[in-house]
Amino acid sequence: MARFIQPSCKRCRRYGEKLFLKGDKCNTKKCPFEIRPRVPGMHGQSGRRKKITDYGIHLHEKQKAKFYYGVMESQFKGYYNEAARQRLIPTGDRLIQLLESRLDNVVFRLGLATSRAHARQIILHRKVKVNNHFCNIPSYSVRPGEKISFVSSVKDNVFVKEALSRNASVSEWITFNAENMEAEVLSLPQKEQVQVPFNEQFIVEFYSK
Repeated sequence: MARFIQPSCKRCRRYGEKLFLKGDKCNTKKCPFEIRPRVPGMHGQSGRRKKITDYGIHLHEKQKAKFYYGVMESQFKGYYNEAARQRLIPTGDRLIQLLESRLDNVVFRLGLATSRAHARQIILHRKVKVNNHFCNIPSYSVRPGEKISFVSSVKDNVFVKEALSRNASVSEWITFNAENMEAEVLSLPQKEQVQVPFNEQFIVEFYSK
């Protein structure tokens, strides 16, 4: 499985905005973005950011979305093409819907993982079941009515305990029973139910050029 190997925090510094790729660390004083908010590299030592073109602005939004959900370029383009094929809802809204429906994102939204990378690790280690069948595919798209459960050993994971201790609110489109470690997908996520650090309309404009 392809994955990003570059330092995560450099991406936030590159785009001048927190993408919360390191989970709880991003909310502490140890976050590199708080310590060194300048652009990484020798050309960023001046502390000034170059003025970027309209194309650059649209590219940045696409890159932020890609890194935020932890998908590769070909995967992201596939999601966009699928979103563009339908005509029922705006392409940008459908794109967010497809990305939010990924199993790794759902596990993260349930508050069981400190980050999406941690959620992918839980899934790859065969700790997650969908409709009582093991699923080790982080990109699996959940559908309304599907039930998600976890093996009992997940509760003993120190990082899962840390994530659960935050008592984070669960998204409106899914329910979660922390005692039984079971969740159910109520509906597909809507744009107003999701907060993302990028402008999806700029992504649509980027691919439309």
